[in-house]
Amino acid sequence: MIQSRSRPTARYGAALAAALVVLTGCSSGASGPRSISAAVTSASVPSPDPLRWSACGKNLECATLKVPQEYTEPDGARIPLAVMRHRATDPDHRIGSLVFNPGGPGVSATETLRDLPKTAGTPGAFSPAVLARFDVIAVDPRGVGGSQAVRCLTDKQRADAAGTGFDPAVPGGKPLPQLLSDAAAFTDGCVEHQSKKFLASLSTDNVARDIDQVRSALGEDEITYYGLSYGTVVGPMYATLFPHRVRQMVLDAPVDTNLWFGDSLPFLNDVAVASERTLDAWFETCRTEGTAVCPFGAGDPQAAFDTLIDTLEAKPLKVAPLEGVTPGGRLDGAMALEATRALAGDQHTWPLLTSALLAAQGGNGAPLYTLWSSVTVSPFPVPTAMFEAHTAVRCADWKTPAGIAAHKAAAAKAVTEARRIGTRAAYSALNCARWPAPNKDRVTKPLTGADAPPALVVAGRLDPVTPHHWAENMTRTLDSSVLLTREGVGHGSYGTNTCVDSAVDAVLIHGAHPADGAVCTTDTPATTRPLVPANR
Repeated sequence: MIQSRSRPTARYGAALAAALVVLTGCSSGASGPRSISAAVTSASVPSPDPLRWSACGKNLECATLKVPQEYTEPDGARIPLAVMRHRATDPDHRIGSLVFNPGGPGVSATETLRDLPKTAGTPGAFSPAVLARFDVIAVDPRGVGGSQAVRCLTDKQRADAAGTGFDPAVPGGKPLPQLLSDAAAFTDGCVEHQSKKFLASLSTDNVARDIDQVRSALGEDEITYYGLSYGTVVGPMYATLFPHRVRQMVLDAPVDTNLWFGDSLPFLNDVAVASERTLDAWFETCRTEGTAVCPFGAGDPQAAFDTLIDTLEAKPLKVAPLEGVTPGGRLDGAMALEATRALAGDQHTWPLLTSALLAAQGGNGAPLYTLWSSVTVSPFPVPTAMFEAHTAVRCADWKTPAGIAAHKAAAAKAVTEARRIGTRAAYSALNCARWPAPNKDRVTKPLTGADAPPALVVAGRLDPVTPHHWAENMTRTLDSSVLLTREGVGHGSYGTNTCVDSAVDAVLIHGAHPADGAVCTTDTPATTRPLVPANR
């Protein structure tokens, strides 16, 4: 992504700018494991024809590539993949093609690439040097975006789900019978809108095979790869299936791939605890900076926050509509908690979080409400279209217990270990527990990337979604890798930290790695000082 906006507002885009409007009152113009064999790689599928590109934006070209739904049935049903290319800005010094996956799962890579000029200071923001030397290739994974996106809910069902109140004191936000009913409606809707065979094909091993079909259609012998979050599952899978097709690979905010393909309940518990730790870091920083800097809570931000959530849940704040900013509504405790969870997970948005909490404490719920409405990427269920693809891919990969007892035990554990965020995480794998399209031949053996070049693994010290110990586990699983740690709070590092940017560029362009275990400090110290004075 090309840098063009100030970092504090970049990740949530217009919603953060809108929140500032309401804060200041000013307008703005702006199955079991199996071995990996050649029989299930794309090598058994005929090479595709070259991609036929058409212009679809400034320096952008688009194409569609049809790939087998199942690589064991190369002559069977096929899936269209949406592919987009940002041409190298210095074609005389072009190195090759850089394929990237921005995560999710469920995030559209093509839309992310299209928004490059608008999303400065966000993870994955490619530098001008990288954009000069590579054709950047975005491929919407099967079931995502323009690649036959998964659909499980009608527009009305999604709107109804978004408008349903959640109780932040109840694990899962609703009584368990209602959560089970919701899961049944969701999974029934999935098979109503698409076939079970298609849903079963959405596993990461097939995504990696698809990438190799794209590589072949590009006419490249090797690709360079950058993956963020879930993209760090796709990358090691590709390097394991096609090690000799990898030129260089960077894995940012890495997922523990062994945990990903194992029992999903410990995986989700790790995410809840990681998110809780970033909220705790905001509390601690606010308290340490003192009331002169962070007036929220008058020295005890934790107690003030808990009181605010309880108060909002008991008596939600009315939010008046504001043209171009928010349609209006009601801010309750669950909404405030979800918005806080998202903002606490990035130290660059801490000042905005402080401002929004102070506003809500003073009776103005518009900033938190506006921010809540923008939270569409979450490790836990949210009623958005992206969540449908997110769930479908996870269920195709995960090994989720079917018995409800395991989910009850996991919910109790999450609430105990993550007192505030744990209720949000509880029961968030119920859809996968009753998933109607089991993937019986998914690849689950360790993703070692044997014979591929060393991968650069970049991890944040306090990441709200992918905790640092996952990165350590990834480096132990990969046959060859280098770990680079970024100090501070945030999910994803490249594009947000100059030290990381330099290291990643050196790997992508020159294949030069930093020393294993190197650490990058933050560019600017984290602060909870509000963007808007408390008396505004």
